[in-house]
Amino acid sequence: MFNHAVQQVTKLQDDSVKRWRELLASERDAAALYSRLAEAETGERQEIFRELATIERGHAAHWESQLREAGAEVPAPGRPGMRTRLLGAAADRLSVGTVLPLIERAERADAGLYDHEPDAAPGMAADERAHARALGHLMDGGKPDPAAQIRRRERWHRGDRSGLLAGSFSMAAGEYISMSSQREMYEREISLERAELEEKPDEEHAELVLIYRAKGLSRTEAERLADQIMADRSVALDTLAREELGLDPGELGSPWFAAVSSLLAFALGALVVIVPYLAGSGVAAAVTAIGLALAAMFGVGATIGALNGRSAIRMGLRQMLTGALAAAVTYGVGHLIGAHVS
Repeated sequence: MFNHAVQQVTKLQDDSVKRWRELLASERDAAALYSRLAEAETGERQEIFRELATIERGHAAHWESQLREAGAEVPAPGRPGMRTRLLGAAADRLSVGTVLPLIERAERADAGLYDHEPDAAPGMAADERAHARALGHLMDGGKPDPAAQIRRRERWHRGDRSGLLAGSFSMAAGEYISMSSQREMYEREISLERAELEEKPDEEHAELVLIYRAKGLSRTEAERLADQIMADRSVALDTLAREELGLDPGELGSPWFAAVSSLLAFALGALVVIVPYLAGSGVAAAVTAIGLALAAMFGVGATIGALNGRSAIRMGLRQMLTGALAAAVTYGVGHLIGAHVS
């Protein structure tokens, strides 16, 4: 019985040593990668990558200490892993922006690495979550993109819908569900931000500092601004929602407005090509319908171009050609499928 207990303890220790060495290798690789990215950057972005590398080296030092205390051999620092070398080379030869999405995705996947790690030092779990967010801010260039922020956390898709009246109501229903889901996700993100603000104010303060440093402020200016914002929790929540998620808590969108707008837009678009058939038939109606569809597409493109301060004619032609090509491809695929079915 005693021998069995000793064997169990030895096995647990061996498992721990193996895990610590894996974590040590991972942290050393991360430190090497951030150092490499810092060399390819300048200014505040370079400083941020250097700070991330320093934090990762601190994590590595913790696992080295764990190994020494257990009487286990500490592996000597070696050459970084293949992935780290490839990402570093790509950053050097192309740009940091090229590889940043890959690194950010990996950091986000590992953000909870130390949440349930019993041997992690205090603050290590928070550091990993902060790293994922930091890379997200750097990847967005300091400008919040709500769609990008939500896509990183949750994936969802909408399917295409077709038909006239059935298509209109289907689009309306789909848009209502889509907008409702989107609003619920936005509200969930805001509620999570509120909870983090209450439970981890220091982390949120650091988050604000990072956001404003990514926008170009110096560390001193960013910390002063973050102090002012954090003095009022309601202001802090509003600011974090806007700056981190790109959301306005007071304007999350109306599912009903989106549904009605989608229904009307789809119905009007469909009526354009149906009207000629109400007055005639055959080739003349088909040619008229095609002409009206092209004119409608040109009008939509030209309007968008004018509103955006761009060439109305150029945008109109682009919209018309793109729509015509899409229609041709759809017709061709439908014809082929119909031929095979028959």
